[in-house]
Amino acid sequence: MMSRQRTRRAELPPAQDNIDKLEKVVNEGNYYGAQQMYKSISARYVSAERYSEALDILHSGACIQLTQGQVICGAELALLFVETLGKGKIPYDDETLDLVKRIFEKFPQVPLPPHLWDVDDMQQLSEEIRTAKARVEGCYSFLKAAIKWSSEFGASSTGSPELHIMLAEYIYSESPEVCYPGEDDLAIARAVLRYLCLGNLKDANILMGEIKKQAESTEVQFPQTDLMQFIIFLLQTMERNAPPLFNMLRANFKPSIDREPAFHEMLDDIAGKFYGIQRRDPMGMIGDMFKMMGPM
Repeated sequence: MMSRQRTRRAELPPAQDNIDKLEKVVNEGNYYGAQQMYKSISARYVSAERYSEALDILHSGACIQLTQGQVICGAELALLFVETLGKGKIPYDDETLDLVKRIFEKFPQVPLPPHLWDVDDMQQLSEEIRTAKARVEGCYSFLKAAIKWSSEFGASSTGSPELHIMLAEYIYSESPEVCYPGEDDLAIARAVLRYLCLGNLKDANILMGEIKKQAESTEVQFPQTDLMQFIIFLLQTMERNAPPLFNMLRANFKPSIDREPAFHEMLDDIAGKFYGIQRRDPMGMIGDMFKMMGPM
């Protein structure tokens, strides 16, 4: 068995040979064919436990596919890159963080028009929105996997703060929701609440600060809505052990929270994380009665 393993390791050429070959295939426009080759060839290096070379191949493939605008192909290879970091038990450090950043920077950043009513061709706009969603979903899957890997191999238990910030900023800047008047605050609220659902108040505050800086530097008006006011008050409340204030905020800003039904579930999770408040049984009093009666 060990002899066969050594033979497989010896048969594989240096990774750069394959990288050069596959780059030519991509540049010829055969994106799908190259994609299958990236996956199958890198798998051979993983089987031979030559993780460093498998990572070189996947990193090159993700970057070149994304550069060519092939977001779905590039995102898939980016995800395989992170999975291989885990398989190879590669530690999180500045070097590996830089590799992840380089892939992230290749994801297209093409914001939609700031105002939908300025667009005449609605069919083109619909296509642009679908493309934007594909970009956000692909980048989201890649960075979420990278955050999980970083939490397991050297970063804090909640994952790398740098990766969290990259994820939140990309979602905010590229999300189709920000094209709709008055809905950019929804994108910010989602990102902040996701951090709080993880019990990660520190990075939720960092994110809010970064978004405010970005708005100032680009001379974009930071959302002045009731929902945004709720998020600001919420972050301040999370600094204190104040469940009554938390519940009061939820009650007072309910109309704003109702704009996104998922926010209520997220706030239930946050109440459990920070204050130990258990989620209410959806059956309410009827459910309590059944529990008291016991099995029939």
